[in-house]
Amino acid sequence: MTKHGATFTVVYGGAVSNLDGGVRRGQTYSGNLNIELAIDAERLLRRPGLTLVVDGLWVHGDQPSSLLGDAQGVSNLSAPPKVTLNEAWVQYNFFDNRVSVLGGRYDLNTEFYRVQAAGLFVNSSFGIGPEFSGSGVSGPSIFPNTSLGIRMGLKPTPNIVVRTAVLDGAPIDRPDGSVGAFESGDGMLLVSEVAFLNRTANGDRTVKVRRRIGRSSGLPTYENKVAVGGWYYTSTFSDLDTIDSNGKPRQHRGSSGVYVLGDAVLWRSQKAPGGRLGGFVEAGLGDGRVNRFGSYLGSGLVAGGLLSIRPADELGLAVAIARDGSAYLNHQRRLGARTNTSETAIEVTYLAQIASWLAVQPDFQYVIHPHADATV
Repeated sequence: MTKHGATFTVVYGGAVSNLDGGVRRGQTYSGNLNIELAIDAERLLRRPGLTLVVDGLWVHGDQPSSLLGDAQGVSNLSAPPKVTLNEAWVQYNFFDNRVSVLGGRYDLNTEFYRVQAAGLFVNSSFGIGPEFSGSGVSGPSIFPNTSLGIRMGLKPTPNIVVRTAVLDGAPIDRPDGSVGAFESGDGMLLVSEVAFLNRTANGDRTVKVRRRIGRSSGLPTYENKVAVGGWYYTSTFSDLDTIDSNGKPRQHRGSSGVYVLGDAVLWRSQKAPGGRLGGFVEAGLGDGRVNRFGSYLGSGLVAGGLLSIRPADELGLAVAIARDGSAYLNHQRRLGARTNTSETAIEVTYLAQIASWLAVQPDFQYVIHPHADATV
């Protein structure tokens, strides 16, 4: 609902999971409700370039991974039940919308480590790689635990975007159930990404639109994208395997990682509306000294408009491989655990767009060695 520059949005996603194999069989239901209020201050308050967003989140139901026992997360809707403030930020764009500054409670995965085609898939690793999502005290500032920070964006040309974010190294909702921000020992999380994109330009108006940057920019979908990013925590973390002379885990100052993304429309039909084939690849390296996963590789294909009468439907096939870091492997083997070197998830899914406000998505996933457990 939009009126006088204010947009009120309600989005609900729910998943019924029927699990076979893994730790144990069973059925679960998980869902989340997002209620968002976005204010365009140019229209409402006559403040050009200013946007305000508040987004509430209700996560409920069970977690399929608790039955399956996987580490990557087969459902990106699933999380421990809670009601929380997911995002609350103010963004200001200036220099003809080529520079953007955002501050507040912010989900970095809405702009960083993100590819268009991977958004179809349900497995959590296709949203953000596990080598990054499993880092830090309780993960970076992403669903369902976000933190406070500042994001700066620059668009020197219509096809290049440079982003940097400085965030609290720990989420506002702490693992122990408390709430806090910028507490002693949190450190900071620094994230940077450079993206090269190509969007089809038809006329001067489209060229001007392509110069926009930031959240709520209303940009058209791109044809292809290549991005390189990196992250760094300033805090201190315990080694997963090495101990010092006092028998305590060795401490490491700082933790970092890098990632590379590629996303492209490989083929587009000249006859069928919506007919296309897209593909993506994403790869990341994490800090194997202090994080469970040392590396990740994901790839997939997405076909749209296979049926002329259903041009908005999509069919996808993707594979996500999360590889354990050397310290984690050494520790598990020292304990005598039969640990595999990686967990692989294969996903096949079909999105049926029933109406503009409703979609149904059957999804099949096969996880090889859940939690990298060689016995499962």
